[in-house]
Amino acid sequence: MKRMCLFNLLLSALVSLVSAQTKTGTTIGQFLLIEPSAKVAAMGNAGVAMSASAMAAYYNPAALGAMTISSAEFTHNYWFADISLDYFATSVRISDVSSLALSITLLNSGDIAVRTVEQPEGTGENYSVSDYAIGLGYGQKITDKFSAGFQITYLQESIWHSTLSAIAVNFGTLYQITSDGLQLGASISNFGARAKYNGRDLRIRYDLDPSRSGDNSNLPAELYTEEFSLPVVFRVGFSYPLAIDKNNVLQLVADAFHPSDNSESISIGTEYKFMNTFAFRAGYQHLFQKDSEVGLTFGGGVSWDIANYVLHVDYAWNEHLRLGDTQRLTIGMDY
Repeated sequence: MKRMCLFNLLLSALVSLVSAQTKTGTTIGQFLLIEPSAKVAAMGNAGVAMSASAMAAYYNPAALGAMTISSAEFTHNYWFADISLDYFATSVRISDVSSLALSITLLNSGDIAVRTVEQPEGTGENYSVSDYAIGLGYGQKITDKFSAGFQITYLQESIWHSTLSAIAVNFGTLYQITSDGLQLGASISNFGARAKYNGRDLRIRYDLDPSRSGDNSNLPAELYTEEFSLPVVFRVGFSYPLAIDKNNVLQLVADAFHPSDNSESISIGTEYKFMNTFAFRAGYQHLFQKDSEVGLTFGGGVSWDIANYVLHVDYAWNEHLRLGDTQRLTIGMDY
């Protein structure tokens, strides 16, 4: 009964964050919002209260303080429109109560034909969009139940010959509420300064007054771009492993999101694990979000022990309504 009351309180806190305000398209660095972990993605991308591996630091840097292992993971994300995103993360325990982490994100659109009003079929040139981010994180256990952490990320976006760069900071806390594994997590991601694009693609030839004759109609000029902020996201949520018996464990997770560029939402998910080897996962993303383009999530994974290492492979499928479904594949090792 006490556990059920506590769950009701947590769910009430999550639901209270939900409203209907959206500012979609008002921030830069959107690739930072593509969640990397296939395990968490299959569970509705509700990962703020999980601390199982290196990629947990993406959702909450405080997970680095709660980890009891070192870990390395790599994800290939088959995004829509033939966009690919690769994510590598590793965490290393430096003491019994703290860990360091490194993450690298690479996004590439592939070649895109250059089209103009005069040449709608293409000019024969190609351009591409490529983004990358490098993050360094640290987490520490403050008490036996409470952990905190942060991550500093340098990111750069490139569209043909124009680029922008910025620095983002993530903060997080993780609290173990009960001895049987109920955890409450909270984090703020992508907090940083505003940035704008610069580059030779913004240089143009300009006619100050097209109605006049005899003046210079081919003046060198440069387009001015506005500064935009990063997509700040506040997450709060819980995870709870429900042990059915020694061979069967059901984990429940839920996250509430308060983003700076979209409406609030809730994501929920579950994982059924058998013999600590086979996992089956499902969830639903961004309930109550206005004009949401995502929904159901499914996936699974397998892990096995080799000597003193644990290898695991995880897969996730996520529903996207208009742009096509996405898939993630994560390969990792714990040691």
